[in-house]
Amino acid sequence: MPLSRRSTLTQFLIEERRRYPEASGDFNALILNVALACKAIARSVSFGALGDILGSHGSTNVQGETQQKLDVLSNDMFIRATEWGGHLAGMASEEMELPWPMPREFPRGKYLLVFDPLDGSSNIDVNVSVGSIFSVLRAPADVLATGRDVTVDDFLQPGVQQVAAGYAIYGPTTMLVLTVGSGVYGFTLDPNLGEFKLTHPLIRIPEETHEFAINASNSRFWEAPVKRYVDECMAGRSGVRGKDFNMRWIAS
Repeated sequence: MPLSRRSTLTQFLIEERRRYPEASGDFNALILNVALACKAIARSVSFGALGDILGSHGSTNVQGETQQKLDVLSNDMFIRATEWGGHLAGMASEEMELPWPMPREFPRGKYLLVFDPLDGSSNIDVNVSVGSIFSVLRAPADVLATGRDVTVDDFLQPGVQQVAAGYAIYGPTTMLVLTVGSGVYGFTLDPNLGEFKLTHPLIRIPEETHEFAINASNSRFWEAPVKRYVDECMAGRSGVRGKDFNMRWIAS
């Protein structure tokens, strides 16, 4: 697709919104605020050791994992980019023990935001790609009716109830991969314009591949079908799949 014809994330969201005449625009604004947080994190990540952001923060998250300095910084970037807009009733993060209610000085909206602000942050020390993961849900009706603060239970919704989900990956290029319910689309950050531009429309898992990626240190927890699949890949050309596979730590 020629550069001049690539749509920006904003244009893409507007086109999607036109399919739903009743839409208010709050959802689009929320996604753009999330994208802004991802741009800010990408910039911080790009400085690496030059930005004095590497190393442990001296605390642990709800998973019991050691928080890195950039975990805490990225979490704050997500909060500051999204809490003010009036689109959220609350948010939850791997880096916070409890959900984050919207400050009373800001209007409250109809969505919930769930995110891991920087997955794999310890990889930055060895210059390996890291990313942000997020999901958007609708707030329960009573949250909207009463204005009460959100609780953990409000976020425990089936995956099919997601309004949107996506991730940003900070690697050789910064990409935002997003679904709003009509396919998966990849946007690459244009550093000259500071805009995410559509570069990977309608992403699908290939029917055939020669690579797989899995954390082998967790093999003791794998269920039988997963173990069987990995064993078949490891068997290579002489196995039932009849071809050699590459195993990667970073999926490609």
